[in-house]
Amino acid sequence: MVFDGFNKANGGLSPPEVSSEMRQSDSSREDVGLEDEKEDIKQRENWTGKLDFVLSCIGFAVGLGNIWRFPYLCYASGGGAFLFPYMVFLGVCGLPLFFLETSYGQFASLSPITVWRLCPLFKGIGYGMVIISGIVCVYYNIIITWTFYYLFAAMRATLPWSTCGNSWNTELCTDKAKNASVPDSGNTTAVRTASEEFWEFNVLERSAGLENFGGLRWPLFGCLCLAWFIVFLCLCKGVKSSGKVVYVTATFPYLVLSILLIRGLTLPGAMHGIKWYLVPQWDKLASFKVWGDAATQIFFSVGMAWGSLITLASYNKFSNNVFRDAMIVPCINCFTSVFAGLVIFSVLGFMSDSTGLPIEKVVTQGPGLIFIVYPEAVAKMPISHFWAILFFLMIFTIGLDSQFGMFETMTSAFIDEYPGFLRKKKVLFTAFMCFLEFCIGIPMVYEGGIYLLTLMDWYSSCFSLMLLSLTECLVISWIYGVDRFMKDIKLMIGVRPSPYWKYMWKYITPAIVLFIWTFSLNQLQRVTLDKYRYPDWSIVLGWGFALCSVIPVPICAVVAIYEEKSGTLLQKILKLIQPAASFGPSQAKDKERYLASLDEFDWLRLRAVKAGLDWRTYKHMQTTTNSKMTVEDPLTTTVNMAPYGPLEAETTNLTASGDWLSNRSTHGSSTNGASVANGSNKGESESKC
Repeated sequence: MVFDGFNKANGGLSPPEVSSEMRQSDSSREDVGLEDEKEDIKQRENWTGKLDFVLSCIGFAVGLGNIWRFPYLCYASGGGAFLFPYMVFLGVCGLPLFFLETSYGQFASLSPITVWRLCPLFKGIGYGMVIISGIVCVYYNIIITWTFYYLFAAMRATLPWSTCGNSWNTELCTDKAKNASVPDSGNTTAVRTASEEFWEFNVLERSAGLENFGGLRWPLFGCLCLAWFIVFLCLCKGVKSSGKVVYVTATFPYLVLSILLIRGLTLPGAMHGIKWYLVPQWDKLASFKVWGDAATQIFFSVGMAWGSLITLASYNKFSNNVFRDAMIVPCINCFTSVFAGLVIFSVLGFMSDSTGLPIEKVVTQGPGLIFIVYPEAVAKMPISHFWAILFFLMIFTIGLDSQFGMFETMTSAFIDEYPGFLRKKKVLFTAFMCFLEFCIGIPMVYEGGIYLLTLMDWYSSCFSLMLLSLTECLVISWIYGVDRFMKDIKLMIGVRPSPYWKYMWKYITPAIVLFIWTFSLNQLQRVTLDKYRYPDWSIVLGWGFALCSVIPVPICAVVAIYEEKSGTLLQKILKLIQPAASFGPSQAKDKERYLASLDEFDWLRLRAVKAGLDWRTYKHMQTTTNSKMTVEDPLTTTVNMAPYGPLEAETTNLTASGDWLSNRSTHGSSTNGASVANGSNKGESESKC
């Protein structure tokens, strides 16, 4: 650890002596100093129900990838055998990162940008998270737009994707039930299903490529307006409104999946499909690609580095049992993936049986599964309209939940960064952001929009998420300090996490994330869509999407160093990797407990940053005979820096919530601080999670 070399016994810093008269006389100053902070706390929202946070996290983590990617990966990577590496990576990567992000989000009650007061040099990580969420929000709502289109189409007298002979169909269309897609000539590309043609020629009206972008699809434009209007209605009042909506949107998919599974199991051929899905092929575990796919799927499905977990956790009460929630949500997410696979493959088995095609010719992943294969299967069921509407309502609620998390990440990030200007205008700001994202998404409802959407999806989060997550984990473990972080968690939940999490965060999890990043880069190929070859300029644009969320990390670091006016480059860096004086719990009572829990090195960092110095320079000042610290007032500390040449003498005001409270809590012996920490948290112990 960067700071582990600090020796408390040799040159350690104790808080300066403050007389009892000064401590007693300033109880009123404490209230005055905390007044602005208390007012800000009142204005920041919190979850209003006990399950709001858990359901919001489940809704965010359980996304379309659980439906259209995991079942295919499981089938292609050894069936039930794939669950073994999947669960391994859940334990060494998914759970530690989920616990990490929700913990420091809840601790500071801040969104992804402002929370980096814990290490200001790396504030760019927060900007990167917000940029990724902003990009994905744009095209995720396009998927919701397509879902609306199918919902409205399912309300017609006849499902339009179930028959040929429509105005958009070609002479190659077929809707025959048995072996229809295999003509006598043996040319399997000679015909298309009615479902394929509905998707290609009615929903998208797909153009030839990016070079021929085509015109605006007005029906999709109307659905896009509706999609963003619903997002606005659900989020206009922040978590007070979305926290209620998730009770429906997070639970409804499980009801629908259960109904669809029961229906699917009654279809002919269903068990054949489930057999292909779950029967283990242990020999495939010897493949490096299977392990890489399992690690990648865990990383993307749990939702790390999007900023949404930090945002959702920031609305928790300080004492919420974040450890319990961090164990529950990823496990439910993984269960959902397996459960959804049963639903999908029971229907694909039916599809194979009804068409006479082998299962490997039927199974697919991505949008094709949701908008081509599954609708075609539904069209062959009795009361097909009911099943179609039910299925697309489920897709809508799954997409909407994920959209909540990403969009709230954007709005809360800017509101927390500029609270004085934006907090009282949240509804107006939310409307503005919805309109902005809507305008950016309009090109994707053109006839060539699918090409742009595929390009953005291919590159925007292909590797940048892993770099941000890796940096985040290393900064908290090695710079902020994993031991300090575990003390912070103990302040919240009353027990110290077991050493398992310490070693995960410091060593194992960063190594796994680095492995996932390397594997993803190795697997990354030139973007494709069917047989269309993207032009070279579009590849450059795609890498622009990929890099725009990573570039803020070095840019913000350089800007922060440049804005530091005094000290050498090393001194500036050392100062900027210290937690800011304002970092800590938002509530005054929790802030006091936090300050009481600081050890000598934490005090060194806190006093150094309040004095505008790095901790090494500050420590040197304390141990040099020509330099001393004098306390004239509990709220003002004068730092005599004359002996240090170009650095000028500086006076730093210390707020009541900062240094004066710290002096009061740690003066003399640790018994006073221990009573504050333990007395405010009944039942607190050293037992391990």
